[in-house]
Amino acid sequence: MSQQVGRVDTLFLHETNGDYLAVVRRDGDRVFRAKLELKETNAGPRPAKFRIKRGSSEEPRSPDQFVELARRASRIRISQQTSSEGREELASMLDAYQLEALTVRTCRYCANEGRYSPITEDTAIETSNEYICPDCAKRELEHELSFAGDLTGAAQGRLEDLLMEVQDLDRIVNLLSGGLDPDLTKFDEVSATVDDVDPVPTDELDLHPDLESLTEERFETLLPVQSLSVRNGLLDGRDQLVVSATATGKTLVGELAGIDRALKGEGKLLFLVPLVALANQKHEDFEQRYGHLVDVTIRVGASRVTDGGSRFDPSADVVVGTYEGVDHALRTGKDLGDVGTVVIDEVHTLKEEERGHRLDGMISRLKHYCEDRAGRGGYEGAQWIYLSATVGNPEWLAKQLGATLIEFEERPVPIERHVTFADGREKMRIENRLVRREFDRKSPQGYRGQTIIFTNSRRRCHEISRKLEYSSAPYHAGLDYKRRKQVERRFGDQDLAAVVTTAALAAGVDFPASQVVFDSLAMGIEWLSVQEFEQMLGRAGRPDYHDRGVVYLLVEPDCTYHNTMEMTEDEVAFKLLKGEMEDVATVYDEAAAVEETLANVTVAGRGAKRLNDRMLGDVPTKHAVGKLLEWEFVDGFSPTPLGRAVTTHFLSPDDAFTMLDCIRKGMDPYDVVAELELKDEQR
Repeated sequence: MSQQVGRVDTLFLHETNGDYLAVVRRDGDRVFRAKLELKETNAGPRPAKFRIKRGSSEEPRSPDQFVELARRASRIRISQQTSSEGREELASMLDAYQLEALTVRTCRYCANEGRYSPITEDTAIETSNEYICPDCAKRELEHELSFAGDLTGAAQGRLEDLLMEVQDLDRIVNLLSGGLDPDLTKFDEVSATVDDVDPVPTDELDLHPDLESLTEERFETLLPVQSLSVRNGLLDGRDQLVVSATATGKTLVGELAGIDRALKGEGKLLFLVPLVALANQKHEDFEQRYGHLVDVTIRVGASRVTDGGSRFDPSADVVVGTYEGVDHALRTGKDLGDVGTVVIDEVHTLKEEERGHRLDGMISRLKHYCEDRAGRGGYEGAQWIYLSATVGNPEWLAKQLGATLIEFEERPVPIERHVTFADGREKMRIENRLVRREFDRKSPQGYRGQTIIFTNSRRRCHEISRKLEYSSAPYHAGLDYKRRKQVERRFGDQDLAAVVTTAALAAGVDFPASQVVFDSLAMGIEWLSVQEFEQMLGRAGRPDYHDRGVVYLLVEPDCTYHNTMEMTEDEVAFKLLKGEMEDVATVYDEAAAVEETLANVTVAGRGAKRLNDRMLGDVPTKHAVGKLLEWEFVDGFSPTPLGRAVTTHFLSPDDAFTMLDCIRKGMDPYDVVAELELKDEQR
């Protein structure tokens, strides 16, 4: 034994099942462990049995060998988990051999497994009224995670960091069940930032007298981003890309330029947004604010709008529309009159897979339209203003668009960002608590806290809204215009504690909320991008209403919403929270290239290549034209009747062929629609 063991650094003793576990360590490693039994003698407790443990077997050794080991040990330690009686018995036994031992705080899990793991105040992790070592705490956490679902490395790393920080395993496990301990859920705080920009007084603006009077009534000075824009040529007709956070006043930049030029007879304002719901909202805003000065109309899709049955008026001074609505007018040869200002709101849409190439093409076609009219009757073309809260490559994008970059990094109020974990059913219970807690709070400005809950489907909107105890309403594009306006009005009047909306409406929903809750991190069957996420969370906290914003991500471990999703929700959550802003660029596959080339041929004939060449994305014109000829969508430099129908209805080539095939088979129109929906689902 002595030759085998040699020097002993530490002899560790721990009470277990009425006996003692003895662990021998040298140079930081365990040499062996053994079972020690004591017996009571007239002289006091003495070693009775000493058995070396080898796996599941035990090898008997002489009790004297234990005494020899103890004498060789540089230090002898007794676990604090050993009972007071046991510690006294061991101390008495060792004292008989003139040996001393110290009692140390150790991890019980380790001690029971024969590991010597002393813990200190800095390393001890509390659980069930005892303390264990960090390694055992992590193993216990992994065990709990196996019940919650397989978390990705990022999510597990976050929980382990929290475990080391708070040193309480039970609190971390509670977080996995949707706990809302703010010390644990808080991921970070995005501080309020205000760049030092000298404000421009509104009475110094060179505006049409009617607009100048109205602007001075509303504001004494412009906000920083507006002041930067004016100082960099906004009212001199300079094209601009304005990048600034939500609620910093970007929209007024477009309004000042567009309304001013319209009133001065320099052409109408086109204010274009990606979604019908946003167009409806902007249309009403313009009517209320400027309706006594200019004629305002709306253009969404091909024809009329449900707003009171009013039709599109192409002669109006202000046209609020969707990208597709104005593009449809261009593809069908409508006369839009002289356009003085084009405002493209949410210009980062250019990077979206489906809508991006259509916006890219629409911009090129609308520029062609304006250039084609230039010189007629003194018309000098349009000023272009592009607005976005989130662009990863603003310098490049501004250069490609031929615009002056106005970038203003300001967040009006600080935003706390929180993460907790829960399954789909548990999420609604948490949302109810969050909505109640926020609505019961009043800001220093006297406003109740109100919540926007973002989810990924209309059905889920209604499901969540029904489960909330405080007053709430679903809000999505499936509701009619009157219903949506009613929800907006009730929220603005603070009659609603929450609205539950789809992520698709995040771009411009103008609700003065103090709290944003992500029920899902998906938009339909696609995960949110960093841009979309930043824009949505930017809805939390308005400077005139609140002193801070709060954002909660409710994350379901190991969750996906569609079998095409490669990442899980917990993985996406930390990618979004830590992610870099994605570049705005438009990528063309064959279908997109063919669709935009066909539209450009329809609008510009022989000039289609020039329109293709100035688009942001790289369009393979020769290949696209070859396909158009092969598929008989064009004849020379003109669309065929089939090609015109395809481009008028924004059909992809694949959908066009599906419809043709169904029509040739004599299928009922409803069956044709069903066939297209099935293909969409399969894609």
